[in-house]
Amino acid sequence: MARLTRAESQARTRAHLVATAKEMFLADGYSVTSLEKVADAAGYSKGAVYSNFRNKDELCLAVLDDIHAEKAMKIAEAIAGADTIDERLSAFQKWAEENIGNVGWTALEVEFAISARRDDVVRKELANRDRMIRDLIAGLITAQAEELGIRLPMPADAAATALLSLGIGLGLQRAIDPTIEVAVLTDLIRMLAGSSSQ
Repeated sequence: MARLTRAESQARTRAHLVATAKEMFLADGYSVTSLEKVADAAGYSKGAVYSNFRNKDELCLAVLDDIHAEKAMKIAEAIAGADTIDERLSAFQKWAEENIGNVGWTALEVEFAISARRDDVVRKELANRDRMIRDLIAGLITAQAEELGIRLPMPADAAATALLSLGIGLGLQRAIDPTIEVAVLTDLIRMLAGSSSQ
């Protein structure tokens, strides 16, 4: 078995730290999970954490990036192979029922956003990530509309902002009351698609 290069070893350590921190942040929350706890749980020294991340905020940003990439991949997998808008929305709704309002994920997003409000650097990093997510959603909306021959009733970026805002609000509500239906989100998409095809 070939020996890992220094870069490969560091990448492996970083990935292990992110995976460990993700598990701990989702289970216990951001504020109570210290870098020392993450290092201990991952089997590394605190120095190994600092050689990969400037601070806990930077580690949490990496965790959120990992979560967002995983969720985006799962959405893409869910709608892959669905030919009609109804099939795609049904697949998306199934994903939404399983994910929107996940207590650990929702709490981490909210807790970290609140803690970041006093740090301009972290707040700007979060804003950049939110913009990237909105751009990704806008691109998906545009691609789906073109593929299905739907004329959008509003610009894709405005629709992306509205849908993301609704999804975030719905996530907060479902974290408190999981009986709230996610259909409001897919019903809105159906309504937009229906009004645009007239």
